Amino acid sequence: MVTGALKSKIDSLWEIFWTGGLTNPLDVIEQMTYLMFIHDLDEADNTHAKEAAMLDLTYQSIFSGEVKIGDRMVTGQQLKWSTFHDFPSARMYSTVQEFVFPFIKTLHGDSESAYSTYMADAIFKIPTPLMLEKIVSAMDDIYMQMAQLQSADVRGDIYEYLLSKLSTAGVNGQFRTPRHIIRMIVDLMEPRADDIICDPACGTSGFLVAASDYLKEKHKEEVFFNKKNREHYMNHMFHGFDMDRTMLRIGAMNMMTHGVENPVIEYRDSLSDQNPDTDKYSLILANPPFKGSLDYDIVSADLLKVCKTKKTELLFLALFLRMLRVGGRCACIVPDGVLFGSSKAHKALRKALIEENRLEAVISMPSGVFKPYAGVSTGILIFTKTGHGGTDNVWFYDMMADGFSLDDKRSKIDENDIPDIIARFHNLEGEKGRERTEQSFFVPKEEIADNDYDLSINKYKKIEYVPVEYPPTEEILANLRDLETQIQQEMDELAELLKK
Repeated sequence: MVTGALKSKIDSLWEIFWTGGLTNPLDVIEQMTYLMFIHDLDEADNTHAKEAAMLDLTYQSIFSGEVKIGDRMVTGQQLKWSTFHDFPSARMYSTVQEFVFPFIKTLHGDSESAYSTYMADAIFKIPTPLMLEKIVSAMDDIYMQMAQLQSADVRGDIYEYLLSKLSTAGVNGQFRTPRHIIRMIVDLMEPRADDIICDPACGTSGFLVAASDYLKEKHKEEVFFNKKNREHYMNHMFHGFDMDRTMLRIGAMNMMTHGVENPVIEYRDSLSDQNPDTDKYSLILANPPFKGSLDYDIVSADLLKVCKTKKTELLFLALFLRMLRVGGRCACIVPDGVLFGSSKAHKALRKALIEENRLEAVISMPSGVFKPYAGVSTGILIFTKTGHGGTDNVWFYDMMADGFSLDDKRSKIDENDIPDIIARFHNLEGEKGRERTEQSFFVPKEEIADNDYDLSINKYKKIEYVPVEYPPTEEILANLRDLETQIQQEMDELAELLKK
C-alpha cells in the first residue's frame, strides 16, 4: 500500500493533472504511465549498461548515436529523461511531444509487435509546457522518495494506487491482485527457464512481471548466459491477454521496463473463439474476473462442452485446462463459491480437476486479502494437466494472515503465513502425518469424491474443542445477587447526593 509522504506526492501530481484540465481518471493514469515508462526506460538502460560492463558484455544503448523520428534524425541522448528534465519548459515540451513520445511508440521497430500495436493509438494529452514542467518535477520528487523507501514492490504499489482511483472493480468483477500474493503464487510454482507462461486475464501483467523477476533472481545464469534461453525469455516465454486496451498498454510497458524486450501481450477475449490456444502453455498464473456472466453465444463452444455455464470464474478454469499442455501446471485464484458451489457446472468442473487431472493443493485465503477493493473470500487452486487423472491426496492450507491487517487500511503486521505455506508446499512429504486440527493437512481423493467434490477446507477441518469448567449455578446466582445489592446501594448513595 502507498502511504505517508509518497501518497501525498502522488496525490499532488494527480492534482496537477486535474487543475490543468485533464479530469478523466483514465486519461490521467495513461499519461502518468507513459511518463513513468519514459523515466524507467532511461533508468533501465543505465542499469543494463552497468550490468553489461560488470559482465564484460557488449551493450548497445537504445539512446546511443542518432535516432530517426519520422523523417528527422535527432541525438538519442536528448530523449533520455535525465537529459530533457533540465530543459526550459518550452524546449522540454517540444522535445517530449515531437521526439520522445513518437520514439517510445515505435520502440520495437516492428510494427507487428504487441507493444507497437497498443502504443499506436496512444496520444500525448498534456496541454501546456508549464504543466509538463510541473509534472516532471513532481515525478522526480516521487522517484527520489521511492529510492529512499528501497522497496522492490514500491513501483507496483504506485501502479496499484493509481489504478484504485479508476474504480474498485470492473464490470466483470476484476480487481488488482496484491503484489505479495502474486509473489507467493510465483514462489509456489517455481517457474523454469524453459517454461511458456500465460495469464489469460493479465491486466497490468503483475503475474508475468513477478515470474520474470523470479527467473532473474533464481536462474540468472541459466536464463541470461545461455543464448537459446535468453532469446526464449525475451521473445517467447511471456504471454498475456486482456480486453482493456489501457491495461494492455500498461502491461506491455510494465514488462519492458522489467527487462522483457518483446512480451506477447495481446488484445483477446480469452473465453471466446477468438482464443484458439490449445495444449500450448507449460505454466498458467492467473486471477481471472469473478462476478461476470456471459451470453452463451460469445463463449467458445469447447468450453461449454466442459461446463455449460455463464459464470466467468468457471469458464476460465475450463479454459486453463484447455490451454495447458499435458504436464502443464496452473495456479489460479478463485472465489470460494468455486470450491463448494452445488450447481451441475460447479461439480462437473471440480470433478474434471480431480478425476481427469491432478489437483495438488487448495489454499484458503481470508476475506480481507483483497481489501480495500473487495471483501470476497478466495482460494488458490494448484493443479497439473494430465488428461488421465493422478489426484491421490489433496493438500489443504488454511491461511489466517498474510502479513497485513485484514481491514481496509491493510497495515503491516507480524503475523504472516506466507513463508510457512511456501515451505510446506515444497516439502509435502513432511505433511503426511498432520492432523485435521492443524493449519495444513492432506485429504484423500476418495473422501473428496464422496463429498460431491467439495473443496472447501471447512468440510474437512476438525475443530478441537477445549472443555471449559464453569462454577455451579448456585454460585453464579449468588454472585448476581451480590452485584445487584451493590448496585442498589450505589444508586441509593447517588440519590442522596442529588438531594444535596
